[in-house]
Amino acid sequence: MEKLFRKGGMPRRVLVMLLGILIMGVGVGLFKISLMGNDPSTALVISIGDRIGVDFSLVLIVMNCLWFLVEIAFDRALIGVGTFVNWFLVGPIASVFEKAMTAAFGAPGTFPVKLAVMAVGVLILSFSCALYQTADVGIAPYDSLSIVLSKHVRPKYFWCRIFTDSVCVAIAFALGGLIGLGTLVCALGLGPFIAFFTKHAAERLVGRG
Repeated sequence: MEKLFRKGGMPRRVLVMLLGILIMGVGVGLFKISLMGNDPSTALVISIGDRIGVDFSLVLIVMNCLWFLVEIAFDRALIGVGTFVNWFLVGPIASVFEKAMTAAFGAPGTFPVKLAVMAVGVLILSFSCALYQTADVGIAPYDSLSIVLSKHVRPKYFWCRIFTDSVCVAIAFALGGLIGLGTLVCALGLGPFIAFFTKHAAERLVGRG
């Protein structure tokens, strides 16, 4: 068993990836519970769906396909089991968590409570992204964009993440989408937090630190 989960081994990396996806679903669910705005990519998908009158789930599939084409074209090494686990499981996990928490505690009623829920969501979402990306068994189509940029354009990863998230926010806003405080915090804050958690937690869990 110890050899099976040795440092840097595939079983250990897959386990870290699955943990990251589970935690990511919780983070996305917290954002939805906070009612303070969705993460940038989700905000973009919602705004496009509202503008063209197409269901959110269908737009999400189409956008994931487009982002996946970029991943295939520029860095196929990023594609793996984690790509598809993220693609198809984060949404259902988030929905189950959101419904369970709302049923148990109700929706947050005051601004301070909403702000606290959102802040926890930012930290959890950043930590989860660090886990599944560092596991290196496949990156989700949207998340691959900032990694591809950092490899080919060469700025630090967190600047690339801020750039891709900010572009999503700008387009969503231009399309008349609802941009909340949580959306702006994600656009400006996820990159640095992901970089921090990658260095101080994810690399150690995978066995690189």
